Amino acid sequence: MTTIEKFDDNVMHTYGRFGVVLDKGEQRSCIDENGKSYIDFGSGIGTNSLGFCDKEWADAVCSQVRSIQHTSNYYYTKVQADFAEKICSVTGYSKVFFGNSGAEANECAIKLARKYSFDKYGKGRHNIITLVNSFHGRTLCTLSATGQDSFHNYFFPFVEGFVNTKANDIDDLKSKLDDDVCAVMLEFVQGEGGVIALDKEYVQQVADICREKDILLIADEVQTGVGRTGKFLASEHYGVKPNITTLAKGLAGGVPVGACLADEKCSDVLTKGTHGSTFGGNPLACAGGRVVIEKITADGFLGEVTAKGQYFKEKLEKMDEVKAVSGLGMMIGITLKSKNAADIVAEAIEKGLLLLTAKEKVRLLPPLNITYDEIDKGLEIFEKILNA
Repeated sequence: MTTIEKFDDNVMHTYGRFGVVLDKGEQRSCIDENGKSYIDFGSGIGTNSLGFCDKEWADAVCSQVRSIQHTSNYYYTKVQADFAEKICSVTGYSKVFFGNSGAEANECAIKLARKYSFDKYGKGRHNIITLVNSFHGRTLCTLSATGQDSFHNYFFPFVEGFVNTKANDIDDLKSKLDDDVCAVMLEFVQGEGGVIALDKEYVQQVADICREKDILLIADEVQTGVGRTGKFLASEHYGVKPNITTLAKGLAGGVPVGACLADEKCSDVLTKGTHGSTFGGNPLACAGGRVVIEKITADGFLGEVTAKGQYFKEKLEKMDEVKAVSGLGMMIGITLKSKNAADIVAEAIEKGLLLLTAKEKVRLLPPLNITYDEIDKGLEIFEKILNA
């Protein structure tokens, strides 16, 4: 029985998987079980921020495995304390709650916002405004928050208390800001929604309104955070400081992690017994995450992310089949003139290149430390496929 047959016999078919069994990786390339090599332009959907098996990252995780791999959150660990101090220092937030995924981080943010409002204003002020075309996770609550009708099926009844507004339409937002709203939740770049960046003026207007009305502003930076856009947080591009920011994906370099960061206004809202996570803040994720943050915040690193993102954009825009390039930093969406994005991604695998899609676009989320030589090699493959 092949690996794929064994997999399909025993694992639920919740993904449209490609017929490739990835076996090992190093730097920005991986190798399948047949020995074929692939340049990675997807980084596990933005998760392998330092590529495959970065030496310092791997050493830190392996060392932690041999020290203590898990303990209940009824106890303290130094590695979690160090990681929390590091992430709060880098982001300027007061406190952090650790979970295991972006969806968990967003669930925490939703609970935090509703409890903040309940504590201050009482029951009933619980609605959260999210944007049309947003994506916030696959748990029942975060699916309910997601502003795409295609996700609102099968799992009825959905969680109440979410209102959708059109992105970049401040009048539509104002029309829905009644006395029942406790928070506005947004992605600065809608990733699964097509790699579409919000307008800076709109974001700043939203932040001003939230501040005036004591409505919490929640930033879902699960995909945009940890250097992906050329800043540690995408909010830095917009000149705003949300009350709550959620992170996951690239934060621990491939070890499952989620983080919900809160500012001084709401950092003490979640008290003993109001939230928890068995595996949240586990030592392996904290050890890996500390290395990721140290590397990404090193002098010049984020400047290189910006420069490489621009390099990608300039080279892509010169390709005949490319209609437009969207995104920010190394979060890139490619609109094609005539070809189907999913077909291009499938063909790229055959040619040794890993890509992603986002709606009708080809999506690139390369490892943040990818080299220019690797970019050139990958884009050469990509262009040949487009021109075939």
